[in-house]
Amino acid sequence: MGCGVFGVASFSNQQIFPLLYWGLRAQNHRGHQSYGFITYNGNFHVHKGLHLVPTIRADDASAWLNRLDGFVGISNVRYATSGSVDKKSLEKNTQPMLVKSEDMSLAISFNGNIVNVGQLAEKYNYSCDSDAELLASLLFNFFKNERDLISAIKVCMEELEGAFSVIGITYDGSLFAFKDPHGIRPLCAGLSSSETIKAFSSESVGLDINSLEFSFEIQPGELVVAEKGGFQRIQLNTCCRRAFCAFEFAYFARPDSKLGNRYVYEVRENFGRNLARENPDIVEDADVVISMPETGDDAAFGFHEETGVPWERASRRHRYIMERAFILLSRERHEVIDKKINILGPKVRDRKVVVIDDSIVRGDTTKAIVRKLKKMGAKKVFLLITFPKITGPCFYGIDMATYHELIGANRDEEEIAQIIGADAVRYQSVERFAEATGLGKENLCFGCVTGEYPTPLAQKIAKEAREKFEKGFEERRRVYEVAEYLVKAR
Repeated sequence: MGCGVFGVASFSNQQIFPLLYWGLRAQNHRGHQSYGFITYNGNFHVHKGLHLVPTIRADDASAWLNRLDGFVGISNVRYATSGSVDKKSLEKNTQPMLVKSEDMSLAISFNGNIVNVGQLAEKYNYSCDSDAELLASLLFNFFKNERDLISAIKVCMEELEGAFSVIGITYDGSLFAFKDPHGIRPLCAGLSSSETIKAFSSESVGLDINSLEFSFEIQPGELVVAEKGGFQRIQLNTCCRRAFCAFEFAYFARPDSKLGNRYVYEVRENFGRNLARENPDIVEDADVVISMPETGDDAAFGFHEETGVPWERASRRHRYIMERAFILLSRERHEVIDKKINILGPKVRDRKVVVIDDSIVRGDTTKAIVRKLKKMGAKKVFLLITFPKITGPCFYGIDMATYHELIGANRDEEEIAQIIGADAVRYQSVERFAEATGLGKENLCFGCVTGEYPTPLAQKIAKEAREKFEKGFEERRRVYEVAEYLVKAR
C-alpha cells in the first residue's frame, strides 16, 4: 500500500506525540484515506481515523497528549494498493497494526506492497484483508517463535516478495526499522542535536519539521534499531540489486525531501532541463512554459532556465483541496481535477504553451487541463512529461495496477496526444531521467515503463497479464489480485 511512515523514540522520557504528529502530517501527501498513531509507555495506546491527519486545536491538545502518552511511537498515512476501499475495509486496514498475544505484542507501520500475499496466506493459513495485516501477523509469529528480532526479520525478508519499508515497536518499547532487499521505497533515519531523540521517516521532511538532523537512508535489506547511544545497523540481506522506485522522484515525494542525498526539487529542475534538450523543435515554437502544480513546478523552472522561454505561473492550485488526483478513486478524480486547478486565461491566450507535468497515468488529469487551456484561447498546447511513458502496472505500492487503465499501455505519443487533445506529447527518456537522479538506471525500478520488474513473481504476473491484455481481456481488479495461481487471501 502507498503510505507514509514516521516513528520516534525519546531516550530522556520526553512525551513524543507532538513529534509523531508533525512528522506524519508533513507526509500526508503520501496517503489521505486513513491515518493512525500508536504510542508506548509500558502499554500500547492506539488512535486511528479515516481521511487526512486532523488539525489539532489548542483546546484539544491535552486530550490528544493524554490519549497517546508515551516515549516511543509510530504512525502511518495510507492509500490502498491492496484490499477493498469500502469504509469497513479502510477502517480495518488502517495502520499502524498492533498484534497481541498473552505474552507478546508488536506494532508495525508499513509502506509498500507485498506481491506474494496469496501464497503466504495459504502457506501459513492466514486470513487477511490486506498485505499490511499479513506482514504484521507473519512478523509477529516469527518474533514469537524466535524470541529474537534480528532472526525474525531475516526470515521475513526471505519470505516476502515486494516492497516493504517497515517501522515497528517491540513489546519492550524498542523502535526498529527495516527495508526490503531491493530498497524499493524510501526510509531514512535522523536524530536530535542532543542525540536523545531518534526517528525514522519515509521522507526527510518528517525529520525537518521536527528540527531533527538527517542521519542516513536505510539501505536495502538493512535492519536499524534505535538505541540510546545511536543506531544499531545490521545488514541482513544482500541478495539483490537496488531497485529504488523512480516514480518517487517524479511524483510521490515532496520537493523539499532528500532522496539519494539530493533534494527532489533539484532533480526535478534537471528533468526540465533534459526535456528542453530532448525537444529543440518544441522549444523553438514555444511562447511560454507553465507547470502543473506542484510536481511540475521545479521542472518548468529548469526548462525556463535552460531555454529562456518565459515561465508563467498560469495554473494555480486550490490550496484547500488537499487530495492528490492521482491517488483518488476514479469517480472522485474527475471532480477534484476540475475544481483543484484554475488556469489564468490572459497568460495563455493566443500563445503556444508548453505544459510541464510529472506523468501521464490514466490521462484524465491531462485531458482536463488541455481542455481548459484550449478553452482559455491557447493557440497550441505541447505536453512535456518528466516521467517516461508508463506502459504497465506497479506491483510495489503505487496504485496503477491494471493495463487497461493506462493510456500508454498500447499507444504511442501521437495517439496519446490525439486522445487528450494536445498538439504534441513528449516524455523524458529513461536514460536522462536516471542520470538526473544521480542513482543510475541500474539502481532504479522502471518496471512500469520497461516491463522489467526486480522480483520474479511480479515479472511472471506482468507477462501473463500483458499477454491477456493484448488479446482483449480487461482486468477487473489489480493484476496481482486476479492472477489464477494466486490464492485469495480471505
